Amino acid sequence: MKTINKTFKQTVNEVLDAFIAIGRHIVRTLECMSWPSLLAMALVVAFFVSILPLALTLFVVFLIAKLVIGFFAAKHIRR
Repeated sequence: MKTINKTFKQTVNEVLDAFIAIGRHIVRTLECMSWPSLLAMALVVAFFVSILPLALTLFVVFLIAKLVIGFFAAKHIRR
């Protein structure tokens, strides 16, 4: 009978094997790509790594500012 309880070491080894398999798959995919498609992929990755977090951060900052202004405006109107 197969046991479902694994030790911590077995679980970590399974996770590492999965990451290694994903890495090998990515490397094989990149080896098959042409130079223009590699450039396009690099631009997409650069977009997600730099511009998207900036946009999300600015969204959160302006949302918090709107909530704070709304809170103080509602307080002022109640008086």
